[in-house]
Amino acid sequence: MRILGIESSCDETAVAIYDTSSNKIIAESVASQIETHAKFGGVVPEVASREHLQILPALVDEVLTKGECDWADLDAIAVTAGPGLMGALLVGVTYARSAGLVNDLPVLPVHHMEGHLFAPGLSGEELPAFPFMSLLVSGGHTLLIRVDGLGLYKVIGQTIDDAAGECFDKTARVLNLPYPGGPEISKLAKTGDKTRFQFPRPMLNKKNHDFSFSGLKTAVMYATKANEPLDDQTRADLAACAELAIADVLVKKSMRACQSESIKTLIIAGGVAANETLRTLMQQASEKSGVEVYVPDLKYCTDNAAMIAYVGALRFKQGMEISEDWDANPRWKLEALQP
Repeated sequence: MRILGIESSCDETAVAIYDTSSNKIIAESVASQIETHAKFGGVVPEVASREHLQILPALVDEVLTKGECDWADLDAIAVTAGPGLMGALLVGVTYARSAGLVNDLPVLPVHHMEGHLFAPGLSGEELPAFPFMSLLVSGGHTLLIRVDGLGLYKVIGQTIDDAAGECFDKTARVLNLPYPGGPEISKLAKTGDKTRFQFPRPMLNKKNHDFSFSGLKTAVMYATKANEPLDDQTRADLAACAELAIADVLVKKSMRACQSESIKTLIIAGGVAANETLRTLMQQASEKSGVEVYVPDLKYCTDNAAMIAYVGALRFKQGMEISEDWDANPRWKLEALQP
């Protein structure tokens, strides 16, 4: 079975084909809109939708050619139906449904977060046994999710304000770094002193698994103003200390969640999972706690269609019946999914 995956939930237009017989992605492509949105300092929904509309048909043709496939060689289409930007989602969903109708292919709506949850499976190795914990951390989400099976999810912790990725972006803006902020902070932090500023670890001592990053962002802003005008070393020190504070909270909260749920496996997913400091601290915590940590390949941490095609394949293998009663849903709740 060959599944065509389409992802257009935010500012990445992505297409991939997953082959269940070989258990691998046979072709994929991602068109990033970073340069387009960088001049605005963030994603502009209307611009993102227009970019998806312009690039998606050509990208599908490109991936079909790469995979040496025609529409007749495909068995189904999996498309991100939510959550995300409504206009951006509609571009992908409308294209998928139209292509499915023309080529007599079933179309399966896939939850974007579910794609991230199972992204480590794209490495070619077996997914960890259920149950496992997942730290899903990106520009728009910071969630701790107990995963008991495909479609069996329980959110046990989430941010009460800014997501971790959002904190990275806002910190970058304070330090006058370009968008997107996460990679820029990480790059600058490499030359910084991680001990110079003592930033808070919000909610670290609370007896729950929730997160808060707005206070940390504010602390960085005050420290920046107190040291203006910033020299290069101070800017690097601020970046390093902010990055460490974010990663420290993510690691300790994740390990505590695993302990409270008696789970020995943790998956990290989402764009922030590419952060080198987070990966290093998580590995150190893994060695101390005995919790086994899985992280997707770097290219599958950010938004991609490979994870959408892969989850589509898992769903089809499970024998999921496809209903026609669905549409793009920008606020689709993960807990609403069914096994």
